[in-house]
Amino acid sequence: MRAWIRTLRPHQWAKNLLLFLPAVSAHAVWRPALVAHALAAFASFCLGASATYIINDLVDLPHDRAHHSKRSRPIAAGELSVRAGLATTLAFGVGSLALATLLPPAFAATLLTYLGLTLTYTAILKRQSILDVVALASLYALRLVAGGAMANVPLTGWFLAFSVFFFLSLALVKRVSEVRHRPITSSDAIPGRGYVAQDLPVLTALGVGSAMASALVYCLYITGEDVRRLYAHPMRLWGGLPILLYWLGRIWLLAGRGAVHEDPVVFALRDRVSAVAFVALLVVMFVAVR
Repeated sequence: MRAWIRTLRPHQWAKNLLLFLPAVSAHAVWRPALVAHALAAFASFCLGASATYIINDLVDLPHDRAHHSKRSRPIAAGELSVRAGLATTLAFGVGSLALATLLPPAFAATLLTYLGLTLTYTAILKRQSILDVVALASLYALRLVAGGAMANVPLTGWFLAFSVFFFLSLALVKRVSEVRHRPITSSDAIPGRGYVAQDLPVLTALGVGSAMASALVYCLYITGEDVRRLYAHPMRLWGGLPILLYWLGRIWLLAGRGAVHEDPVVFALRDRVSAVAFVALLVVMFVAVR
């Protein structure tokens, strides 16, 4: 059972909470019909994500066995068979698509796009420098698009622009954390990746730049006309800017110190400081609405 839990990675399901963000940002979270749709959407993405994690482990077997930590994954370590992995992938994939049929067609289309991009990432893109982080950022953004389709909430250009820069920054946090484990004198690429140790300064610069770009988009949004439809006091949203800048600066500081050892979204959901920052942002939103 422990081997299956490690293979299915239920802790990664926390990233699918992003599905609820469009409804929260549009203040539509209390609609009665939304609860059942939200649960079905969350379950659909969780099943689909676990299916792709197993496929990733099967495709990456040689690289995982050469990796300092991934070699302990159950399939790489021989704790679970390849046949069992394939059977579970099929069952979870069918379950994910079956749940998607209960939701609006746009959700199912987004789910298929997400699964297709995930498989392309596993087969090709994850070994291509820069393209891999663009793909990861797109996978995060697709969760938001799926959430908007599930809740029937149209996403604004500002929301999408912020998401792209914000999640690109987080994807680069993940790569910087991996590259830091390589000896600085090593010219060999990380197994299964397209980066060498000397790429660390460039990746860091791109990540911090993307983080600041997301903060700039936030500023442009709260000074635009769209925000007035949702907030009675949009100027109060400026209170969220220092919180956002603090959180982004902190996660990059921790990444530079090698203290972010997992997916940054999962890290944020487990981090107490991040939880306080998130609650503070919700308070700012609430004050701006009233």
